[in-house]
Amino acid sequence: VKPMTPRCTVPKAVPVGKSASLHCHENEGYPKSTYSWYRNSEPLSPDAKSNARFQNSSYTVNPTTGTLVFHAVHKGDTGRYSCIATNDAGFAKCEEQEMEV
Repeated sequence: VKPMTPRCTVPKAVPVGKSASLHCHENEGYPKSTYSWYRNSEPLSPDAKSNARFQNSSYTVNPTTGTLVFHAVHKGDTGRYSCIATNDAGFAKCEEQEMEV
């Protein structure tokens, strides 16, 4: 079963240096969906440290729960975030939401 459009929760504004949690979830898809996050339509690497573009970001993505956690946000983390739920039958994307740092 193809995933439904996931519900995404993105904080509107986060002070520099604070942590932020973004959530993405849907429960229609079978088999269970895995989740990937995008900032300004660019995929966020599941491992920030291994990707030069995101070296300054300290975040972790849990593809199973759909949670994206920033440990300490900085100005560069400002942007439009969206999430895609994917399984063998297809994928669905939530609306982009702005997070300001």
